This record gives sequence, C-alpha cells and structure tokens, in this order.
Amino acid sequence: MNQTQKPWTESMPDEQFDLLRRILAAPSPVGFEAAMTRGVLEPHFGAFKPASWAVETYRGNAGIVLDTHPGRDDLFTVMIVGHADKIRMQVRSIADDGKIWIESDSFLPSTLIGHEVLLFSEDPAAPGRYRALEGGTIEAIGAIHFADAKLRDGDRGIRKNMLYLELQLHGEKKKEQVKNLGIKPGDPIILNRPIKRAFSPDTFYGAYLDNGVGCFVTAECARLVAELGGLQNVRVLYTIAAYEEIGRLGSRVQAQLHKPDVLIAVDVNHDFDAAPGVKDKHFSPMSMGKGFTLSVGSVVSEYLNSLIKQVALDHEIPYMESVSGRDTGTDAMAAVLASIDAAVTSIGFPIRNMHTISETAHTGDILAAVWVLVRLLQKMDAMNGGAGITSADFQNGHPRLDRVDPMPRPTPVASSTESADT
Repeated sequence: MNQTQKPWTESMPDEQFDLLRRILAAPSPVGFEAAMTRGVLEPHFGAFKPASWAVETYRGNAGIVLDTHPGRDDLFTVMIVGHADKIRMQVRSIADDGKIWIESDSFLPSTLIGHEVLLFSEDPAAPGRYRALEGGTIEAIGAIHFADAKLRDGDRGIRKNMLYLELQLHGEKKKEQVKNLGIKPGDPIILNRPIKRAFSPDTFYGAYLDNGVGCFVTAECARLVAELGGLQNVRVLYTIAAYEEIGRLGSRVQAQLHKPDVLIAVDVNHDFDAAPGVKDKHFSPMSMGKGFTLSVGSVVSEYLNSLIKQVALDHEIPYMESVSGRDTGTDAMAAVLASIDAAVTSIGFPIRNMHTISETAHTGDILAAVWVLVRLLQKMDAMNGGAGITSADFQNGHPRLDRVDPMPRPTPVASSTESADT
C-alpha cells in the first residue's frame, strides 16, 4: 500500500471481514480462551509470519504471543494487547423441574431474555473432553401472564436471580435428565450470534465485539507489518491475553514475563453520542464512524500518546480522545499492575450496545486502529536517524508543564449576520 491510500475510508474487504467473523465466533469464554488463541489466531499467524518470528504459549492461561524478534532482549520492545476472553454466563444450580439457573456475570439480565445460547460441559466420563449443547434459550418469566403488575408495567426489571436456561425438557424426572447429560454448576454459557454486516454502510453487529475486535486489530497489525517488510530496531509482541473480563489478570502476567518498554491495549470503547440517557453526564464526545479512540488520563503516557497523535495527523487517520480517570478499564493497566516500568496507552473503537447480543461497530474505525498502529511501529523503527526509538526518548519525553507557552486570548468571532453585513 502506498502512502496516499487510506484503507480506513473504504469498506472492509470480505477476506478481512471473514477473519473478523471467525475470531469473534470462536467459543472463548473466560478460562477457555484457547478456541480463539490456538484454534483461530495461531494458524492465522502461521500463514503470514516470517520464519524468524515465533509464537509463544503459556502454562497457566491460554494467552498467546507472536514475537517478531525472539531472544532479542536488547531491542526496544512494544507489546500490543487484545484479549480473547468473552464474558459468559455460568450454570449455578439445577432445579427439580429441569430449570438450569444461571449466573449472568457482566450481562445486564434484561438483555438476555429469549436469546439462543451455547452451553459447554465437560464429559463426566472423560475429564478434559468437552461437549457443546445448542438449542437452549435464556428465560426469566416464562410469559407476560406470569409476571407481576410492576414487571408488566416496566416499574421493575429482570433480576439476575430470575434467569435460567430453558432446554424444553418434558416427561418425568427432568432434573435427572439434566444431570444425566453431565451438566453441572460452573459450566460456561455464551451467546450464539455470529456477526453480520448491518443495514448502514460499513457497520456490523453481533455478539462479542468485546473484545474479539481488539484481537483482530492486533493480528491484522502483525500481518501488515510483515507484508511491509517488518521492523529492524523494534521488537513487537503481538499479544492475545486471557482473563481480562475478570480483572485483567492475563495481560499482567504476560507483561511481567516479557517486560516491554511500551504496552498498548486494544479494546472496545463506547459510542457516547448515541448512548441513551447519558447526555447530562457529559462523557467524551465519541461516535461510530469517526475513527479510533485514544485514552488520556489514568496511567497513560503522554509522550506515547503524542507519537500516536502525530502519526494520525501525518497520515490523516481520524481519532477521538477518550478521557480516563484513575483506571483505563483496559489491559493498558497491565504494566503498572505487574509492577514494571513501561509507557502505556489504550486504543479503541466506539461501539454500541456493549455486553449485549447486538454489539455494533463501524469497520472504518477498526481499520483506523489497525493502520495507526502499523504506522506508529514504522515511525518508532525509523526514529533517531534510522537507529530506532530508545528508552531515553521516553525518559526525556515527559511533558514539562513548567516549560509552557502562554495561551493566546480568544479572538471574538463575528456572528453569521455580522459577517454577511460586512
């Protein structure tokens, strides 16, 4: 691709969208991330990685890393992190009538009613082997006729302890029917809706954009860097983490093991402009279709952000700034949580309906995130006269607010009527 082309302004090609669909469709609830990391991404990495690159796996979790310079601890190292784990429901208990009561985890209970799900259960006769159950739905009331007046009128909502998995069982001894299947407390349940292109141009919807899309961005960044000739002075660890949804636990382990100089999380963000009922909260103005998002605040490195913003300006890649308080809410926190010295930030893309079966995003925002990372890595590789970026650049790059220029006073702007008169 030459410097004048702008893929983020074009529709995502079918080949890329198919990869995105396969990544998001991988059944990888918390603790079972290998379906995505080993089942989809490792073969994808193998299809394009140069022979000198290596894939690293882990004992304690199903994360994975594609390393561009194995063993080169002398090189400046950038870790780019997406997370493979999906929020899930879990079996809590089985009732005598065959109802499988569930834990809704990070889902809003009312968003689950009536949706088809997949349940995964270990074979009791063969520990370590799992089976999938398809055809169940999540229910709570059974019918409007069984709801009390407040629930019917919308004065009271669905509580998490009302949710159960409906398997359409009938006949005698329904509880035994369930137990005979080997279903037990703790079995994970995930929503069953692969993504599809949506009504509006360059949009799509489905389940688990959080955070299969971040894994897609990480993987596509790796592929494009490889196709563009790789990097000489910067080592990149394209990282797919585990356990993010239960506390960002996987990425901190990977950060501690690899000790990168820079860590960039890639995760979903909110389309606040389209969010209902939050206007009075004055969130950062972010909207689908306007580019990638860049976190500011929290533990984010202002020098790293300045590099990203300069790349975005140089290549006309649109972006929005996303204000964080004490915590970015993403794997960008991994470095400080692992007690290592790394410059960090978080890149994202605004989505709607987060943590529902109909999460929605714009492919242009995702491609913008891919390409700003590609161009950032190329910039880092070429800095200092071609010798590459160094730790000293970060150590000496912290903004000094004691060395600032006075801001000019605003110039009054004439109204449109006054302008017309003159």
